[in-house]
Amino acid sequence: MTGSTNITEITYFILLGFSDFPRVIVVLFVLFLGIYITALTWNLGLIVLIRMDSHLHIPMYFFLSNLSFIDACYVTSTVPKMLSNFFQEQQTITFVGCVVQYFIFSTMGLSECCLMTAMAYDRYAAICNPLLYSSIMSPTLCAQMVLGSYMAGLTAALSQMCALLQLHFCGPNVIRHFFCDMPQLLILSCSDTFFVQVMLAILAMILGVASALVIMISYGYIVISIMKITSAKGRSKAFNTCASHLTGVSLFYASGMFVYLSSSSGSSSSFDRFASVFYTVIIPMLNPLIYSLRNKEIKDAMRRLQKRRINL
Repeated sequence: MTGSTNITEITYFILLGFSDFPRVIVVLFVLFLGIYITALTWNLGLIVLIRMDSHLHIPMYFFLSNLSFIDACYVTSTVPKMLSNFFQEQQTITFVGCVVQYFIFSTMGLSECCLMTAMAYDRYAAICNPLLYSSIMSPTLCAQMVLGSYMAGLTAALSQMCALLQLHFCGPNVIRHFFCDMPQLLILSCSDTFFVQVMLAILAMILGVASALVIMISYGYIVISIMKITSAKGRSKAFNTCASHLTGVSLFYASGMFVYLSSSSGSSSSFDRFASVFYTVIIPMLNPLIYSLRNKEIKDAMRRLQKRRINL
């Protein structure tokens, strides 16, 4: 008898998604389809608005247009496959498709972490150094910060994908989730996943914790600068310039940490799946609204665009 072991590698996974709610499957399909269309419309619409209006060609909106691009890709990495599986008897995804889905999802999520850090630095420069803001946030630096965000997310996601491809999957192949996420994949692997778990912890420390730390330090200086403003109107105006970003950051990090800490065992309850919907689907839809709802410059740009259409 030879020392080799026969391992039957699985070629596809079964995504259970929300199949344990058969009575409301049509309602869920319509709901998620509506959310997905809304998310794409709002994010792509904001990108177009920022590109068309020269008044918005400043660092804050350059970052915001890239955030909208990331959110559009982020939500597209998971929702279309989820929607197509709603009415399929066998809700499958190939191994390659699963790896590609996680790669895109991870790239966009990690890039968003880094981009939000860049946006926090932008708000710090605007409030703490208003006279030097234009020289600090030069077009070159802004482009480098955005490119750095994409490259950091891409590099980290590539590392995860390469580690994932080294794992063996020999059954079972049922993922109790609506997309291929790393915790669920690790628990299905018949390989030793210790190295992958260590690598994920290191990446979480470098990108997640470090980004959150830089954001908190930036806002610490921002709060100190705002408190030094004597007039209540001045303090309110300064706070309003960063309130939207602070809201977006809080929702993104809080929901992501809650989901990944609660599902660290790799299992996925119905509650975990619905909680995951919040940061994978709802937040990308809400971000354009969060950044636009109380933003006078965005509202003015929409009015100018509407007048331009009427004049045509």
